[in-house]
Amino acid sequence: MTELRNIQRELERFRFRLIAAAAFVLLGFGLLIARLVVLQVARHDELSTRAEANRIAVLPIVPQRGRILDRNGVVLATNYTAYTLEITPSKVGNLEQTIDQLAQLIDIQPRDRKRFKRQMEESKSFESLPIRTKLTDEEMARFLAQRFRFPGVDIKARLFRSYPLGDTASHLLGYIGRINQAEKTAMEDWDEDRQANYRGTEYIGKLGLEQSYEAELHGRTGYEEVETAASGRAVRRLNSHPPTPGNELHLSIDIKLQNLVERLYGDRRGALVAIDPRNGEVLAFVSKPTFDPNLFVDGIDFDSWRELNESIDKPLLNRALRGTYPPGSTFKPYMAMAALATGKRDPHLVIQDNLSYTFGGHTFGSPETDRAGPKDMRLAIITSSNVYFYSLAVEMGVDLIHDQLEPFGFGRKTGIDLEGEVTGVLPSTEWKRRTYKRPEQKRWYPGETVSLGIGQGYNNFTMTQLATAMATLSSGGQRFQPRLVREVEDVVSREKRIVSSDALPPLPLKPQDVSLVLDAMVGVAQQGTSSRVFAGAPYVSGGKTGTAQAVTMRANEKYSAARLAEHQRDHSLYIAFAPRDNPRVALAAIVENAGWGSAAAAPIARRVLDYLLADQYPSEEDIALVREGKASGPPVGTPRRVEDVPLPNQSPVDMPLGLAPPPAASGASAAAPASAAATGTAPQATASRAAAGSAPVRAATPGASR
Repeated sequence: MTELRNIQRELERFRFRLIAAAAFVLLGFGLLIARLVVLQVARHDELSTRAEANRIAVLPIVPQRGRILDRNGVVLATNYTAYTLEITPSKVGNLEQTIDQLAQLIDIQPRDRKRFKRQMEESKSFESLPIRTKLTDEEMARFLAQRFRFPGVDIKARLFRSYPLGDTASHLLGYIGRINQAEKTAMEDWDEDRQANYRGTEYIGKLGLEQSYEAELHGRTGYEEVETAASGRAVRRLNSHPPTPGNELHLSIDIKLQNLVERLYGDRRGALVAIDPRNGEVLAFVSKPTFDPNLFVDGIDFDSWRELNESIDKPLLNRALRGTYPPGSTFKPYMAMAALATGKRDPHLVIQDNLSYTFGGHTFGSPETDRAGPKDMRLAIITSSNVYFYSLAVEMGVDLIHDQLEPFGFGRKTGIDLEGEVTGVLPSTEWKRRTYKRPEQKRWYPGETVSLGIGQGYNNFTMTQLATAMATLSSGGQRFQPRLVREVEDVVSREKRIVSSDALPPLPLKPQDVSLVLDAMVGVAQQGTSSRVFAGAPYVSGGKTGTAQAVTMRANEKYSAARLAEHQRDHSLYIAFAPRDNPRVALAAIVENAGWGSAAAAPIARRVLDYLLADQYPSEEDIALVREGKASGPPVGTPRRVEDVPLPNQSPVDMPLGLAPPPAASGASAAAPASAAATGTAPQATASRAAAGSAPVRAATPGASR
């Protein structure tokens, strides 16, 4: 059978298919042209910028951190460059295998691996992290010869912080450490400009001046525009903007004096703050024991951290700023000022001191070395009469004592330019109501007022507060916020900005009242409890010894240091000013658990005043006696001129100040978090405590008031 074809229908079908295909092709070309117009015209600027961004990488350049120098130009904190072996985890296939292979070329300790893993937890996978720092030339050569085997591993030059004088002034300087996750989270609240300035920055100030003046020390981050290939490899540098180094801090501290005081303390615990009462500049700011801030720069190893953190001596506690102590009898001159200002007691009124005071059926005693007899205000200060000030406290009452002594700076922050200062406790009835929970605890009992008169009870202050109060009293009421930094120097323009202490409104003290109390304190140094220590001094100074109780004792129990553990014995305190006319220095010192104020703290104060006012540096024999608590009289041996004694790490002949070789490599765990800042100040909700970690303060008993 013959099939008949419809030619006409097939031609129409072919034409339809041809037209449909042509329309599809035209539509496709139309879409391509439209897309081309969008890409080349409408979005030209946007896509051009993105393409340029893919071609150009902007790399931050971390600035050099500013140096810290003392008042004489001695470098206390500086920087040096060293090479580090770094791994970018995102570019490495088998990380553990890579580290194992690297360990065959370069010494990588278990602590290095722990530090690296901890940093990985706090960082992003594309960030370059150091597995070993401070490579030697030999280690660098070995790696470079095998570099092709390790994609994602490279050697970089990094700046490292250095503290040339080691543990000297460590609490004052603080340290820097790697930025931890908590700090990164806090940075998210910073303004955009400040966040941009920290791109590429891995370290930040953790404690001390490094933390308080972080904004000055950090500098301005620079950047570098680098053309990259498709693989991400840098081809050439297109443009760069150099970073601006951080500013330099010039301190009021005399580091040689600081070092001397730390030597005088030896292995004992304590604190000393010396202030120029004319302007509030801090001349020495000592907390003992100290620690080496170089340990923290590259991440402190676990063993060193545990030793510092678990030590009974609490070397991480800044005792000058955060350690609170009962002031003991150093409180008595201020009690006298309060009595004179309120008219509660005439200075010529004589009180019979029978070495005991009875109130509410309880007897409050005096040291066995005290002498009974009639005493007016001047003699009560010179002989440190407990009975005189017991009765005065009862006459004044706790709230009047609080209101009169708070303006001297007790119980509130001094405003020193360091973060972390505590307020201490100057008790009042309102303070007790706020502090305690149970109704019977909220009530103030009259018997609690008695011990306040001799600086015991709930009284708790820092050495910074005591030194500031001494500066205020010795200057006749002129007040300053204490300052550690004198000038901030711009390292580019070399312009210096003076950081002056803020002068506070002066206290309206009567000159005759101030003169009476200061003259009585001069009597303490010339004929009273510290007269043996200051015998033969080439200047006239005033002072007051104090002995602060560290443990509670039962009623009528006699104090015996021999029966107590070393950490439970009384603290030795001394406050001083000199010279008598136009004082140039006011200080407060404490030696924990060292006994009488005249036995341990006063000898240290004498050497500080000799240094500042007589240009005398004690002999090595004398330093040894002070360290052992055996300097009961004036300095022994032949003193040296201050300028003739070199600092540690310096030779006597013109060694460049502050220069020292970089510290030994310390591959260790990640930098300690900010919580490594020692805390532990006495809680305000309990009876006053001598300092962090010490036992409660005991009530006034014989032997605890000198």
